[in-house]
Amino acid sequence: MHPALIAFIVIVGVAIIYLAVAIKIVKHAHAYTLERLGKYHRTLESGIHIIIPFVDRISNKISLKEQVADFPPQPVITKDNVTMHIDTVVYYRVTDPKLYTYGVEHPCSALENLTATTLRNIVGDLELDETLTSRDTVNAQLCIILDQATDPWGIKVNRVELKNILPPKDIQEAMEKQMRAERERREAILKAEGEKRSSILVAEGEKASAILRAEAKKEALIAEAEGQATAIKMIIEAHPDQAYVTLQSFEALKALAKGQATKIVVPTDIANLSGLVTTMSEINNMSETPVKKTTTVTKTIVKKDND
Repeated sequence: MHPALIAFIVIVGVAIIYLAVAIKIVKHAHAYTLERLGKYHRTLESGIHIIIPFVDRISNKISLKEQVADFPPQPVITKDNVTMHIDTVVYYRVTDPKLYTYGVEHPCSALENLTATTLRNIVGDLELDETLTSRDTVNAQLCIILDQATDPWGIKVNRVELKNILPPKDIQEAMEKQMRAERERREAILKAEGEKRSSILVAEGEKASAILRAEAKKEALIAEAEGQATAIKMIIEAHPDQAYVTLQSFEALKALAKGQATKIVVPTDIANLSGLVTTMSEINNMSETPVKKTTTVTKTIVKKDND
């Protein structure tokens, strides 16, 4: 083979290798920190970049996406000397690749230790009940402190959450008993309120029933009175004769005589009925004994009550 051809092939091969090493493609949401002769040179963002082989070097490949760090439970002591274990979840994002690479050694480990110490400081100023009921407050304070402390590291802390708060076993048992007693108390209150409401409804129902019965009786009496008034008015308008009035008076006297009263006061004008009573008695006796003549004397005693 001709030496010139061999040299050309070698040059082409070296060029291909050089381009393969010199061309760097950075993915989206990623960044590379570039060092030139051991010193930070620049940050390669997403896209195609050409570097100088054996002179430039990629020192760190960083993801710019939001990341989640789930730290294991850390022992903390509250203000009232109760030891609890709290594990946290931190949501953060790298904002400056240069600071993230050169600002601190092992940024994730540094963030974990900073979170643990800050959490101890915050919870140390709170009592047990406040710690259990003030998660949002603790989260907000922890997020602000971590965000300010990690600015020199090129890290932006977006959110911090207390994942689990684990008090001692005896405290958990006492809390469970307290919760059970509270539930029983609420149950008793609800039961008493239900019975009270039921009694009120029953009383209101009886009251409404009594009112309806009274109204019905009232309406019946009114209807009866109106009926009697209407009947009297019809009788008056019909102009009854003396015989009809006398017969009605006799029927009233019979009804009065059947009563249980021991003292009967008869109006004086009822004596006018004596003749009618005598005549009816004679007719009745004649129909029973036609041969024997019987004289019936009807006496009407009118007793005037001077009481």
